[in-house]
Amino acid sequence: MNAEVKDMPQLRVAMVRHRGPYDGISSAFDRLGKLAGQAGLFGPDSKMIALYYDAPETTAADELRSAAGITVSPDAELPAGLDEERLPAGRYLCTTHLGSYDGLGDAWAQLTGERLPESAYNGRDGVNYEIYRNNPSEVQDDELRTELYIPVA
Repeated sequence: MNAEVKDMPQLRVAMVRHRGPYDGISSAFDRLGKLAGQAGLFGPDSKMIALYYDAPETTAADELRSAAGITVSPDAELPAGLDEERLPAGRYLCTTHLGSYDGLGDAWAQLTGERLPESAYNGRDGVNYEIYRNNPSEVQDDELRTELYIPVA
């Protein structure tokens, strides 16, 4: 796994919150798709994103907090049912996972358990997130590209 530090811009995210095991976030993405689609929030610069607030190693599975989101412009009006999160600009340790979403848990474990400790950086307060660079309805599972981000100092 290759990992690098990137300076990321602030991201404004319209989102649907999820509580429970991280692999159950798909229901939040379904709801997000309906609400954001009806509100016309999908645009050429929109990115699908998942936010992860808790460490699964130290938080009970049914207490894990996450969110399914889409990046939106600073002036976009959000409909009822969508919350807002502003991810701060800053440095993030990043890697790209190629393949099925089923492998994301292992990718996160390697990024947080191996690559972060090996780097010259320390984790900082903030939200870990994923950006989905292609659409699972348009490509095969082995062609999926997901970027993983950890805030670092």
